[in-house]
Amino acid sequence: MEDFANVPLPGEETPAVAPETVHVITDTQAPETAPVVAEAQAPEITPSVTETQAPETAPVVAEAQAPETAPVVAEAQAPEITPSVTDTQAPETAPVVAETQAPETAPVVANTEPPGDTPKTQPSRKARHKRKRPRNYWFIGFLCGVALAGALAFAGRMWEQRHTATVDDRFFWNFPEPRNETTRENLEIQIPTWPIGQGPAFTLLREHGDAQSAQDVYRNVNPSVVTVIVGLDEATAAVGTGVIFSPDGYFVTNYHVVQGGTECRAMLDSGHSYEAFYVAGDEQNDLAVLKMDCSDPLPAAAFGDSELLTVGDDVYAIGNPLGIEFRGTLTNGIISAIDRDVLVDGRTMNLIQTNAALNSGNSGGPLINQYGQVVGINVVKMSSRRSTVEGLGFAIPSATMERLVNDLLTYGESQPEPMIGVSVDSFGTEVEPDLWGIGVLKVEPDSPAERAGVQVGDYVIAADSETVSSSRDLLRVRRRYHVGDDMPLTLWRDGERVEVLISFTE
Repeated sequence: MEDFANVPLPGEETPAVAPETVHVITDTQAPETAPVVAEAQAPEITPSVTETQAPETAPVVAEAQAPETAPVVAEAQAPEITPSVTDTQAPETAPVVAETQAPETAPVVANTEPPGDTPKTQPSRKARHKRKRPRNYWFIGFLCGVALAGALAFAGRMWEQRHTATVDDRFFWNFPEPRNETTRENLEIQIPTWPIGQGPAFTLLREHGDAQSAQDVYRNVNPSVVTVIVGLDEATAAVGTGVIFSPDGYFVTNYHVVQGGTECRAMLDSGHSYEAFYVAGDEQNDLAVLKMDCSDPLPAAAFGDSELLTVGDDVYAIGNPLGIEFRGTLTNGIISAIDRDVLVDGRTMNLIQTNAALNSGNSGGPLINQYGQVVGINVVKMSSRRSTVEGLGFAIPSATMERLVNDLLTYGESQPEPMIGVSVDSFGTEVEPDLWGIGVLKVEPDSPAERAGVQVGDYVIAADSETVSSSRDLLRVRRRYHVGDDMPLTLWRDGERVEVLISFTE
């Protein structure tokens, strides 16, 4: 808002100003008989300056210190016949009243059109900003405080990750980037041992009952799931999961869970814990067998055949994600892929892929089918520092475990896996009505298959007297055998059956 006033020249007496010649601009309504100046330039006979240097003949200063002889009265009631100046300092003889009621003898009209002979001016940009600028300083300060607090929290978290000793859980595999976690200094297993050759055989169920609800699956399997607590030194421990497969306390877990351990305890869902002894393990296949020192029978889980799985089947996982605090956590998903070759720690593992939520601490826990049977042992989850990876969990198939676990129980180590020496089709071909077989694509030179007389173009229709309609069927039968065993094979060649005997010498 612009304000104008008549100011006497220095050294002159203050003339009496008639009410009708005084122009006052305020934010109030004036009577109709008053000449009007609203936010515009005052008449030439009234020298005034708004937020600029005043003329020499009118010493008026806006928003500046007035002369010592010009006391100022702001935001107060003006005398009845005294002109008003807003946001300025006036001489003592011209008191100032800002944004107040004008005297009765000086009628005022605000925000109206000025007389025709009075030029109209717009308020300066500085004045407009001064009136309209919002008071947002508190909000800006609040945002700055939040940003500062976030930065300090992030910096503290990074410092903690760099300076806090952690234990490597290979459950997370950053693919294809190399791992960069803290590794265990001593990889040798020093857990007290249990003699081999005393455990029962590890067997799979080839049949199943009706599908179960998630509640029934958890109720039936969770008592057989143990929390594996491995002491690495006096101040550090690792936590994983295991599955009881024998009532006398034998359970299976991942090798990397117990690697570097000096002692081990297994805790049931009831809270009871037992000392666990190391039986044997296979680092290459990431499996280990331990025995709990218990006198009473323990609930053992039923293990089903992973070869019966198909993509899309419902599955469940039980484990201890992130440690003991969340032990016994149930998650669910589906079978995403079967026979997935995954590169882990420089070796290729044939695994089951699932999108069931898995986390560190689920290592060694069960992957369960919809019939309440354990069909795999959770072993690894893919992650990446360059992109978000979700729903890529993997488990060791129970069909692979069957031979390995029995080798560990009997020999204390896994035995060499025999090779047939052929490449075959993945899926079967109908060679006769209701007769299926898998075609032989390649025969390795000097292999057991070549010595047995297998030829390219043959169809394998049976192995060990069991029907073969896919490469998975042939692989499942072969896993039962060891080096030195003989496996009967039935071929279809030129419309006839041919019987051969595969001798596993290597």
